[in-house]
Amino acid sequence: MTTSRAGAAGLAGTLALTGLAPLVWGSTYAVTTTFLPPERPMFTAVMRVLPAGLLLLAMTRKLPHGQWIPRALALGGLNIGIFTALLFVAAYRLPGGVAAVVTASAPLFAVGFAALAGNERLTARKVLAAVIGLAGVALVVLRATATLDTLGVLAGLGAAVAMGSGTVLTKLWGRPDGVTPLAMTGWQLTAGGSMLLPIAAIVEGAPPALDARNIGGYLYLGLIGTALAYALWFRGIAKTNATSVTFLGLLSPLSATVIGWAALGQSLAPLQVLGMLIVLGGLLLGQTGTAPRAPEPAPDTTAETTKTSLPA
Repeated sequence: MTTSRAGAAGLAGTLALTGLAPLVWGSTYAVTTTFLPPERPMFTAVMRVLPAGLLLLAMTRKLPHGQWIPRALALGGLNIGIFTALLFVAAYRLPGGVAAVVTASAPLFAVGFAALAGNERLTARKVLAAVIGLAGVALVVLRATATLDTLGVLAGLGAAVAMGSGTVLTKLWGRPDGVTPLAMTGWQLTAGGSMLLPIAAIVEGAPPALDARNIGGYLYLGLIGTALAYALWFRGIAKTNATSVTFLGLLSPLSATVIGWAALGQSLAPLQVLGMLIVLGGLLLGQTGTAPRAPEPAPDTTAETTKTSLPA
């Protein structure tokens, strides 16, 4: 009984710490509109992830090798590059509320992918929790005047697919023995940021001139909103079920709404508060009723994989 309680407390602590990541991500809209240059979404995406990834590589002094080179590229593409690019397309082609609702379908995709991968059972409780969470987000952010754009909706769904599949693969593949979550985070941020860099150059051209306010905003997004937040996120994936972590992503639109109300003077209607409670209910329901179907694969113990370091 004592061991069971200790395990439950440890899991709750892990989920609480992991949940800090989407809470921080919820501040992105306020920081972007207040501190960053306007109309430069892809440049902002690059500045968020690439410097943070390079910083973590320099700190951890680990590089992927062997089979982990394509794996790092795949995870970085899904979790960072593809997800971020499609998310910005959706955000610019759809009202913010619609984009948030579409991307909040990520837990549904994660539940399906985890079942297909064979490492989690598909349960009605998980599906119901994802639907409840999605409905709650809709109440929080959706407006009656919202309009749909086909390309924007497809981009939002693509972002949700990338997030769901990337989270499941991150859990399925684990990480090489001797490689820390910080190092794995650095691999993915660098890979994803490198994919976004040419897109930003083609779409937006040369970088804009930056003042002290812009630099401060990018430092916050890079260090707190990316390096620290993603390190917590990937640590949580390693310690619990992938779908449980994906459900925590529902906290991001809630955080954005509360910050908009508290810091930007936006209104907060009773229906939105009800939606928040529904989201929290779906999130809590999503943390129960999933049993692993297979143990996590054994870590790659290839010596050259685990000991590859950056030059001194």
